Amino acid sequence: MPVRRAALAGSVAVLLAACSNQHPESAEALWDELQAADYQAWARAPGYEARRPSATVHGDEVEIFINDVVVEALAGGPLGAWPDGSVVVKDGFEAGEPHIVVAMQKRGDAWFFAEYETSGEVVYSGDPHACTRCHDDGDDGILAFALPQ
Repeated sequence: MPVRRAALAGSVAVLLAACSNQHPESAEALWDELQAADYQAWARAPGYEARRPSATVHGDEVEIFINDVVVEALAGGPLGAWPDGSVVVKDGFEAGEPHIVVAMQKRGDAWFFAEYETSGEVVYSGDPHACTRCHDDGDDGILAFALPQ
């Protein structure tokens, strides 16, 4: 019986990993886009003009960067949802050291989530429950800042 349980536990672990990393190729392409665009030179998210303490799973400190699509949306009038092409990237730190990079990219009406090791290795991608269970509470998926009213 213990062998059967171990095999079952291994199968469950593989299944969970597969569900969490739903689109690794797309996440790798997004990583390449972020690196080519030098995302850390983008505008900072409102309220995140510098690294600041965080109580999220992304680290004890975070920096949040937004692309031009989000910048323009914030400057415009009221919105009910973030526009297609919006990108938000969060660098997470633990004890002052880079810990993780997470990104959200609006694709049509849905967000594509990707979480990376600082090396660019994909941890999660797609719309994994690990991301959506928190972000569903946000303003169209974003928790750090609100849609313009």
